[in-house]
Amino acid sequence: MKVVVIDDAGPMGVETAARVREHGHEAVLVSPSTGVNVVTAEGLPEALKGCSVVIDLSGPPSLKDGILTENGLLIDDDAVMKTLCRSTANLLSAEAVAGVKHHVSLSVVGVERLKRHGYFRALQAQETMIRQSQMPYSVIRATQLFESAGDIADAATEDWIIWVAAVQIQPVSCAEVATLLAHTAALRPLFGVREIAGPDQFRLDTFLRASLNAVGEHRRLFTDDRSPYFGARLRRDDLLPGTDAYIARTRYDDWLIDQLPIAEASCWWPDH
Repeated sequence: MKVVVIDDAGPMGVETAARVREHGHEAVLVSPSTGVNVVTAEGLPEALKGCSVVIDLSGPPSLKDGILTENGLLIDDDAVMKTLCRSTANLLSAEAVAGVKHHVSLSVVGVERLKRHGYFRALQAQETMIRQSQMPYSVIRATQLFESAGDIADAATEDWIIWVAAVQIQPVSCAEVATLLAHTAALRPLFGVREIAGPDQFRLDTFLRASLNAVGEHRRLFTDDRSPYFGARLRRDDLLPGTDAYIARTRYDDWLIDQLPIAEASCWWPDH
């Protein structure tokens, strides 16, 4: 079975393609660097020839979706909405022509609660387009990735100070999200949503402080409930998964220690 993974050649795409191959299937990772642009549809028909499943990783927000300024990440919500909807429409249309049997989309936990705010408006619109299409689908919503701490901190930095809301999160590793995506692609479509989260809850500021300490970052970090998260104002539990979410095994402290030199491994975790 041929599985096409749509990504920007980042770690998630590489991990997902590797996990698909572990299932014994052909995995083709495509991105603008390989000549495939879902926003313009350039290269899509050729990329999807003989494809049975598409895994689209274009959903979760990143620094590329805005402009970093001294006042933090500035996002044009309407522009992001237009781009994401256009790329999703192009992809679904090309899949229908190519005879694709299953569309797997990566989204973010909390979309249903934050659907009117910031980047989450675009994610909600994307999910709606997928549900209303004729394509069999599965949507995987993930919590914040362990690997995304630096980007979250950069997006929330104003005059070299990080401002975040005092909200709870339950972050998960990129590798375990990739594993679930590949497993989902190998099975029948869900025609619905499945969530994945890590085993432990932290406050967002604690999560970011641990990551910054681990790499020797010394930006100051403060909490302010008015601070936006990729354009959305958050309540305490908005980013937490539901009770039926799949809970991954990898703990953040174990993962982070594995990223550190042995000499530093005992001093990375901040005081709570």
